[in-house]
Amino acid sequence: MQPQDSAGAAELEEPGLPLTDDALQGVSEESAAAEAAGAPDRGRCWLCRSSPCCSRAEPEAKKKAPCPGLGLFYTLLSAFLFSVSSLFVKKVQDVHAVEISAFRCVFQMLVVIPCLIYRKTGFIGPKGQRIFLILRGVLGSTAMILIYYAFQTMSLADGTVITFSSPVFTSIFAWIFLKEKYSPWDALFTVFTITGVILIVRPPFLFGSNTSGIEESYSVHLKGTFAAIGNAVFAALTLVILRKMGKSVDCFLSIWYYVVLGLFESVIVLFILGEWSLPYCGLDRLFLILIGLFGLGGQVFLTKALQIEKAGPVAIMRTMDVVFAFIFQIIFFNNLPTWWTVGGALCVVASNAGAAIRKWYQSSK
Repeated sequence: MQPQDSAGAAELEEPGLPLTDDALQGVSEESAAAEAAGAPDRGRCWLCRSSPCCSRAEPEAKKKAPCPGLGLFYTLLSAFLFSVSSLFVKKVQDVHAVEISAFRCVFQMLVVIPCLIYRKTGFIGPKGQRIFLILRGVLGSTAMILIYYAFQTMSLADGTVITFSSPVFTSIFAWIFLKEKYSPWDALFTVFTITGVILIVRPPFLFGSNTSGIEESYSVHLKGTFAAIGNAVFAALTLVILRKMGKSVDCFLSIWYYVVLGLFESVIVLFILGEWSLPYCGLDRLFLILIGLFGLGGQVFLTKALQIEKAGPVAIMRTMDVVFAFIFQIIFFNNLPTWWTVGGALCVVASNAGAAIRKWYQSSK
């Protein structure tokens, strides 16, 4: 990757773009890990089959226009794969969320190590960026653990919707740490998102004791809610750090810190909780493998979409994650979402879509 000014770099997305599944983490990085699987030569990109790729691409590489709508189709496919991965997390019964995170880190590590060796980037990184790499690894892996815990303790639709509040926190943290502009429109979208989360959480001091539609007890539901909000916060902080580093750090190296520190963190937490155990059911073992495969596939197709389509339409199409979550919750768990959840989802999706359309309009001027 060619170094550039890290002050305004934002990997593959615009400020506030809702790329927030677990991993939201580092879309342009994690998907690139697939390169080692079939890269025929050093200059050729595994994803787009062009040489060179992304920021290194020559103008003539863009002469051939992609099929209209192909980027949106890739985004839709990515949303489906992410939702299926979340479904498998929800279906795993005898494995703690932290242990699922550890298995995913091991899976990704097996992909990243050959990539780092192939690219000869080393395993430590530039001296001035190591502190940011460590923060990126710790915050990103914490976000992953929290969202897995949220999916295990609350409904799939509720957890998915709350994680889509991440762009609101991204805008706020970028305003605080990167001195990016925070406009009245951003404040309006923040209000919409907070309203949506409140409708989903339904705190008793506002809604009384009505807890219809909540899978577990309200206390368990509240724990899942805090975990989902925590995921949104840590994912936003991760994105801000990625912007700060810009492209001065190789994408594979960023993933390396993410999976190594994530595995280290997961092992420590499992040791403290005493929850480590191999899954007894063969189906759970299969789910653990599929969580890694579908998660990686979602990252690959999302990155591919961002290579050939503008970020605004991709951000809007990404909200299909919420639709798939509702469908899977009804089909596989026989749990019909309440109107409170539907209303909250509409508020959060409207906030994300509004932010994406506004940034898309600004970039087209």
